[in-house]
Amino acid sequence: MKKVIGVIQARVGSTRLPGKVLMEIAGHPMLWHVVTRARRASTLDGVVVATTMSQGDDRLAAFCEAQGIPCFRGSESDVLDRYYQTAYRESAQIVARITADCPLLDPGVIDRVVTHFLTGGFDYVSNTDPPTFPDGLDVEVLTFAALERAWNEARWQSEREHVTPYLRNHPELFRLGNVVNDEDLSDLRWTVDEPEDLEIVRTIYDALGMTEFDMRHVLDLLRRQPRLGTMNASFQRNAGYDKSLGEDRLL
Repeated sequence: MKKVIGVIQARVGSTRLPGKVLMEIAGHPMLWHVVTRARRASTLDGVVVATTMSQGDDRLAAFCEAQGIPCFRGSESDVLDRYYQTAYRESAQIVARITADCPLLDPGVIDRVVTHFLTGGFDYVSNTDPPTFPDGLDVEVLTFAALERAWNEARWQSEREHVTPYLRNHPELFRLGNVVNDEDLSDLRWTVDEPEDLEIVRTIYDALGMTEFDMRHVLDLLRRQPRLGTMNASFQRNAGYDKSLGEDRLL
């Protein structure tokens, strides 16, 4: 069996909502919820947080230490290098990429993407190309060998800031796959980048009154309270990556 490690990308210095990963949701920091939910995925052999060496992330690293959460600190701007170094240290053969601003993360969705990866002979599998799951349930799975090749060869700034674009940009080099949901829910926004996003997530946690819910519970709630699903509908999906493309340059 190959070792599958979930790597959660996290930093305090978010541009749009600074400090969001440590903001409280239902009595715990957002990062606690993401780690706890990722650990419920049966296909992951471990979960580690990958943060930066920036002084601002000292309190994030301290939180991880206090909670017994493995944490690696690396480059702030070269996230690809941070992921590679984390995976190398953890002896990961397969990496599942997760971001810390997704507190509605569904362990079942992680398992579905990892299982598709393991049974299909892929180098990379996601549920985002094209997206059919709500924004905030994104999972990317790749071999360490593919990560290492990207780490060695990626030269564009956008390919180093966002970890996996090099793989998606080179289908001639990698075996790529995608998991498609039965219903296209890509118009739903469950990630946290803006104050409105955080308000929605807090409302969902309060309304459900539990932490071990999944995508179906949230969908049922939104059908009962449709306004919740529209409060942040004006925000763009993948705005950070699009911004990087607009500022792209060769390194």
